Amino acid sequence: MKPTSHIQSINLPDGRVITLETGLMARQADGAVLLSMGDTRLLATVVSAKEAKEDVDFMPLTVDYQEKFASTGKIPGSFQRREGRLSDYEILISRLIDRALRPLFPEDYHADTQVQVTLFSSDAEILPDALAGLAASAALAVSNIPFHGPISEVRVARVDGQLVINPTRTQLETADMDLMVAATMENVMMVEGEAKECSEEDLAQAILVAHNAIKAQCQAQLDLRSKVGVTTRTYCHERSDEALQKAVESFCYDKVYAVAKSGAPKHERSAGFRKVLEDFVASMGEGAEVDKFLVKKYFHDVEYRAMRNMILDEERRLDGRRLDEVRPIWCEAGFLPATHGSALFTRGETQSLTSVTLGSKEDEQIIDGAVISGYNNFLLHYNFPSFSTGETRPNRGPGRREIGHGNLAMRSLKQVLPPQEECPYTIRIVSDILESNGSSSMATVCAGALALMDAGVKIKAPVSGIAMGLITDGNRFKVLSDILGDEDHLGDMDFKLTGTANGITGCQMDIKIDGLPYEVLLKALSQASAGRAHILNEMSKALAGPREDYRPHVPRITQLTIDREFIGAVIGPGGKIIQEIQRETGSTISIEEKGEQGIVQIYTADKAGMDKAVARIKGIAAKPEIGAVYHGKVKSIMPFGAFVEFMPGKDGLLHISEIRWERIETMDGVFTEGQELQVKLVEVDPKTGKFRLSAKALLPRPEGMPERSPRPERGDRPERGPRPDRGDRGPRPERGDRGPRPEFGDRTEGGSASEAAPASE
Repeated sequence: MKPTSHIQSINLPDGRVITLETGLMARQADGAVLLSMGDTRLLATVVSAKEAKEDVDFMPLTVDYQEKFASTGKIPGSFQRREGRLSDYEILISRLIDRALRPLFPEDYHADTQVQVTLFSSDAEILPDALAGLAASAALAVSNIPFHGPISEVRVARVDGQLVINPTRTQLETADMDLMVAATMENVMMVEGEAKECSEEDLAQAILVAHNAIKAQCQAQLDLRSKVGVTTRTYCHERSDEALQKAVESFCYDKVYAVAKSGAPKHERSAGFRKVLEDFVASMGEGAEVDKFLVKKYFHDVEYRAMRNMILDEERRLDGRRLDEVRPIWCEAGFLPATHGSALFTRGETQSLTSVTLGSKEDEQIIDGAVISGYNNFLLHYNFPSFSTGETRPNRGPGRREIGHGNLAMRSLKQVLPPQEECPYTIRIVSDILESNGSSSMATVCAGALALMDAGVKIKAPVSGIAMGLITDGNRFKVLSDILGDEDHLGDMDFKLTGTANGITGCQMDIKIDGLPYEVLLKALSQASAGRAHILNEMSKALAGPREDYRPHVPRITQLTIDREFIGAVIGPGGKIIQEIQRETGSTISIEEKGEQGIVQIYTADKAGMDKAVARIKGIAAKPEIGAVYHGKVKSIMPFGAFVEFMPGKDGLLHISEIRWERIETMDGVFTEGQELQVKLVEVDPKTGKFRLSAKALLPRPEGMPERSPRPERGDRPERGPRPDRGDRGPRPERGDRGPRPEFGDRTEGGSASEAAPASE
């Protein structure tokens, strides 16, 4: 018997409907919701441990989003033919959900909690990433897990000048702004996206439109929760010692405030804080039982309050800067001599060494996902080694943070890349963070723009990035420019904005408090704009724009367009021709079919090889023209003439009568195979497509030699009478009765190519 379920619908402005259903599936989870929209089906589940682990003072939340290949009727391309580790795309969606949910769990709730969102069926026009956050929040809403939600996430895109909520895949292809926004009924919690140099006002307006749509989706979750009738579980996940807390506060606060106000560098400041903590422990006396867990917890609370009060009361920051001041910047383009492009960018105690490599089409990334598949020719990889923060840890593969930071930088720079026709390279940017004290992803954007220009890539404009912070006590709001790592950790907002002098190209905002007033958002946007302009000015001192040409050791790419009918001829049987061209010219050649054309890319480090490869391909793809003169090569010699390759892969007959004006009795000694000569194409047989060449047409006619009457066009020739039937002509004589077959040399001179040539060339 089918289980009883509860259903709640959400009507979108364009008439589409989202359905949330609980009680039908995954009933042993703490919460489970099936989201349906069109043919899309997302199952979200949430499970939280009944108790927290000992001495845990944070929220151990895990969020996984996965797309099943069966959802789009595909079989995985992996060796095992099954879903494996999450792809970068799935990790990025998992991060979007995580960043919206995490701030809304109670501060004293520390039980291991796992959210899983799985795509089981996919509609080709519905983008599931815009629905995953709604499904996850709905699963929490129908569970008994403590949660200060619900939230929802929507995509807002600007299509043909209009802001559209959750656009279709087709609509998104023409959008010039693409944002993911997460919010509660009252407040925006998370923003991430890209734009083609939009204004701050346009960005703020898009966030407002998205929030209005989210409110209705949050209300639907509250209605569903009411239908289910859920009671939130009780819990007690924290130990406390009020006397110890007061002792830590009394002994440490003023000392911590003094260290915070000193303006010391990161490591000196950290050492100062550690000294205060050690002094407190020592003050308790030898042999005293110290609850190290609680001492560290309460000391962290002291650091939190001291730093925030200093900013709110004195508008003074940890390194002594003004609230809107950017740290000192120095940068250098072309720092690595052997790379295609490079830059070293340093801002305060954050440093990125970034390189650019320009590759061929063969270097494109193959994307084999359930929903997204194809090729990617712009890559940005962000690396965060442990030494960048003076720490030791195993160097394993990139974590979710590295993938997220790299994606933000990639989306920000992608907006200014030249069209593929102008820059047909596969571009890979690698940012290695050598020092880190906040805003390393923004340093990656700045270094990446400089490295692209150093490589000679004609980007539309330089891009800079800045991370904005926020400190508030609920009544006072202080916006910080170019935040430090501690200001991010102890602050209330991390708002990263990237762009050119003309507008915003990327953004990422995470709010750690329940609420961001609209006027504070506008102030942050305005302050960020001024900061970006300052950084762009500093970058221009190293390199103001793209170099005139690619660096000397950058391999060159030439792109040709040929008719589709010639693609097979360029490739040759079994790839013989294209492999031969690559081998002889030292090039890499790729061919892609687009409509009625073939796009040929030739990639080589040698100009001579490039010229030779271009000539070969143009020759193969060119159409022979009657009357045109060609430089040919003798391929074979026959008694009646020679076959000459006058274009790559195209041979024509140079009849013995068309070699010279003087009569030639025999082909002996006239040519040698491989001999080169100039020939003129004088005829293409309309039936067979065979080519008739002439060399004497390029020679002056000897004086006194009569000019031959022109060969009549086929349409001007006299009509022949009806061919007699075989029966009227008598029986055909046997071979023996017809006499010996004449040798080639005895045949009538001056026959046409079709008469004298063998059946095939």
